[in-house]
Amino acid sequence: MNLIPEPADVLNRECDCTLTDMPLLRRRMDSIACRNEPRLIADSHPHLFSDAPVFLRAMHAERMQHIVAAVHRIVKLPKYRAAVLPMAPAIAQHEPLAQGVFLGFDFHASSAGPKLIEINTNAGGALINVALRAAQRACCDGAEELLSGQADANKLEQRIVGMFMNEWRLARADRPLRSIAIIDEAPTTQFLHPEFLLFKALFESMGIDAYIADSADLEVVGEKVMIGGRPIDLIYNRLTDFYFEKPRHRVMREILDRNLAVVTPHPHAHALYSNKQNLSILSDAAALRQAGASLDDIEALTRGIPTTRAVEGSGERWWNERKQWFFKPLHGFGSRGTYRGDKITRRAFADVMNGRYVAQELTPPGERLRTVAGARQMFKVDIRCYAYASEIQLMAARLYQGQTTNFRTAGGGFAPVHVVAALK
Repeated sequence: MNLIPEPADVLNRECDCTLTDMPLLRRRMDSIACRNEPRLIADSHPHLFSDAPVFLRAMHAERMQHIVAAVHRIVKLPKYRAAVLPMAPAIAQHEPLAQGVFLGFDFHASSAGPKLIEINTNAGGALINVALRAAQRACCDGAEELLSGQADANKLEQRIVGMFMNEWRLARADRPLRSIAIIDEAPTTQFLHPEFLLFKALFESMGIDAYIADSADLEVVGEKVMIGGRPIDLIYNRLTDFYFEKPRHRVMREILDRNLAVVTPHPHAHALYSNKQNLSILSDAAALRQAGASLDDIEALTRGIPTTRAVEGSGERWWNERKQWFFKPLHGFGSRGTYRGDKITRRAFADVMNGRYVAQELTPPGERLRTVAGARQMFKVDIRCYAYASEIQLMAARLYQGQTTNFRTAGGGFAPVHVVAALK
C-alpha cells in the first residue's frame, strides 16, 4: 500500500522558495538593533538568518507541546525535586516566586518524530526570530494560506512582554515595573548582542526603562539595585554562569539572596530543568514511575527524549559502544566540548572519561534540502521551542552543516518554522 507523503516532508525536500524578505529584515535589524554597531548586520552576522523556511508536521508540533507540558508537570513532583536539587549548589535551593523566562526546548524532528535533546533556561534568539517572522512574505497562494495561520510579530512581542510582566506580578504583586536590566558578561562582545538591543527597544516601547549592562556594573545601595545611579527593578539574566559562581558575579548572588530585584531566569530553574543529568531521569521510565509521573507523561517523555546516562564506569565499555552515543559536558553550553561518538578521537574520548559528561543516545536531526550558490545542499535542522508556564510561545529552526548547530554555515542560521497539516 502506498502511503501519502507528508506535505511538510515534501516541502523540506523540494521547496526552494524563500518566505523571508531578507533586505527588509536586515534594514529592520540595522535600524533597531545595530544603530550602535560599527557594521551592518549583514557584515557582522552574515549567517545569522537563513532565507529558507522549515516545515514541520502538525502532529510533531503537537507532540512537542505534549512533551513540554509533561516536563513541567514532572518538575512539580516532590520526588523529582528531591532527586535533582541535591546535585545543584546552595544558591539553587531557594525557589523564587518568578518562574523563569525563555525556557528553550531543543528538538531533533525527523520522520521518526520529535526528540528532545536539551533544555536551556536562558535560550537566546527569541526576539531575533520575532524580527524574522515580521519579514515573512508570501511567494504564492499556498504560502499566503500558510502564513495566515501563524502568529504575527506583534502578537509574539505581546506574549514576550506579557511573560516579563507576569514574572514581575508573581514576585512583586501590584507594584509598577519601571526598569529592566539585560545582564550578560561583556554584553557588547556577545554574538547575540543585537538581540539585547532589540529587547531594549521593545521594553522602552512599553514605557519601561531598559539598560544593557555587564553584571560588574550592578551595585547594591542599601535595599536597591543600581546601574550608574539608576534603580533596577528586574534583571533579565543572560549569563551562562548559571549559578553565579564566578567572583565577578558576586553582586548577582547578593541580589538573589536578598531578593533585591526580580531575577529571571534564575539558578533554581536551571537546577530543575537544565542540568543535563536531569535528562537521565526524564528519559527513564522506572525513574519517572518512582517520581510519581502519570502513565501518559511517562509514555510521552520516554518516547520523546533519547536515553541519557552519566558517563561513568568502564572506559572500555563506553569506547566499544561509542557509536550509539553523543557525549556532552555536564556543565557545558552552546555545543562546546560535545562529541559524536562515531567521530570521536581517542584523545577526545580520554577527555570525556576524565571529565564530567553525559551520554545521550545518538538521534539524527531533521533535514532540509535547498539550493545555495547554485548547488543543492542538505542542511541539518534543530527546532527550538521557546516556552513559558508549560506553553510553547514560539518555534524557530536552526539550519547548519557539521557536527553541531552553528552560525557559520553559508545558507544556514535561524529560520522560520511553518506547521503544515497532513493531507486528508
